Amino acid sequence: QVQLVESGGGLVQPGGSLTLSCAASRSIFSINVMGWYRQAPGKQRELVATITSGGTTNYADSVKGRFTISRDNAKNTVYLQMNSLKPEDTAVYICNAKVLAGTLRNYWGQGTQVTVSS
Repeated sequence: QVQLVESGGGLVQPGGSLTLSCAASRSIFSINVMGWYRQAPGKQRELVATITSGGTTNYADSVKGRFTISRDNAKNTVYLQMNSLKPEDTAVYICNAKVLAGTLRNYWGQGTQVTVSS
């Protein structure tokens, strides 16, 4: 079992920055993939960024060059640095952990709201 708790969301003006944190209840060293998804009102949940246990990252085209995902194994925490934010980035951002142990298990946080507006 993995519990995930996000923090760092809020209201920011277009062009601004925010850093989201996702704290895991156990060591993330053995978690195969951790990532961030987002869901805007009336839209489906979409992938934002992922990072593997080996440090390989992957980003949605819409955030490439603006967002950076990173992980601190010592703090059991994954971060999402978001720069040059746009109104269309407004969504609930949700942390995800994928653990492959025989079968693939997905764990989700509760989400943190990010609103980009002037």
